[in-house]
Amino acid sequence: MSTLYPLKFKTIFKDKIWGGQKIKTYLHKDFGSLPNCGETWEISGVKSDVSVVNGGALDGESLADLLEQFKGELVGEKVYAHFGNIFPLLVKFIDAKEDLSVQVHPNDELAKKRHNSFGKTEMWYVIESDPGSTLIAGFNKELNEQEYLDKFNSGHLMDILNKENANAGDVFFLPAGRVHTIGAGLLIAEIQQTSDITYRIYDFDRVDDKGNKRELHTEEALAAIDYHHYPNYKTQYQPEKNKTVDLVTCPYFTTNLLDFTTDTSKDYSNLDSFVIYVCVEGSFTVKTADAGYPVKMGDCILLPKIMEKVDLVTTSGFKILESYIE
Repeated sequence: MSTLYPLKFKTIFKDKIWGGQKIKTYLHKDFGSLPNCGETWEISGVKSDVSVVNGGALDGESLADLLEQFKGELVGEKVYAHFGNIFPLLVKFIDAKEDLSVQVHPNDELAKKRHNSFGKTEMWYVIESDPGSTLIAGFNKELNEQEYLDKFNSGHLMDILNKENANAGDVFFLPAGRVHTIGAGLLIAEIQQTSDITYRIYDFDRVDDKGNKRELHTEEALAAIDYHHYPNYKTQYQPEKNKTVDLVTCPYFTTNLLDFTTDTSKDYSNLDSFVIYVCVEGSFTVKTADAGYPVKMGDCILLPKIMEKVDLVTTSGFKILESYIE
């Protein structure tokens, strides 16, 4: 039987009505003959798009097969007991040449009831942004469902949405229920629950190449939306070189930022979880007891639970998002 090692997966490319070229020009991922690439799915357990290993002894194996074969050795005993053969996180890169639709995702309870699915809590890390880029997260005042509907039906939805400037290094946490959209000019790394359920609220009256508007989910969204106003929608954190900096801690995932100019060692022996590295800048090598695995910007690596101690060796420095389940 093959043994586990730091795993890379074949990128799944998705063209979108709002997608652009930065996946190719900035992240250097070739999406072939697609007209654009709005999203890449780097690590996915979503049934329609399960990731497949790229390289090494397990090349060509699907993530679902690996879970069935290795169970807790791959993801941790606690994680496997809870999620079974479904990988619990979805990792994406998103390139918005134009604004995405205004949308919302259901929480676990609503998603289970309606779709027999997990809900969708997510976070964004802005990798690169055009000057003046903005995004929407939440409302700019306290609302109830009727006040929201009045604004929506009168064509004034945008008046109540909270708009934020978005620059490289900014982080936004989006619990299920928070209305949001990624704005034009943003290249983002997204870490989220394994779910592909989106309720589209407003799509700027766009039409596709056949002249059709995309479907809206006005009614479905009402029960999913969190109508409260919150004081801070952008995640506040203090960047620090050569330290592990906390970004997001929630029941679904923990994500930290590692911005290193030097080599470092990581010991995960007290963590009953897999670890994911999303490289957003620079390059490094993951060194295990018996091999080295190169990682560059745009790569995502899944460290199996049994790989408890690794060295991250760099010549040029690196910036990565480190995610796991606590």
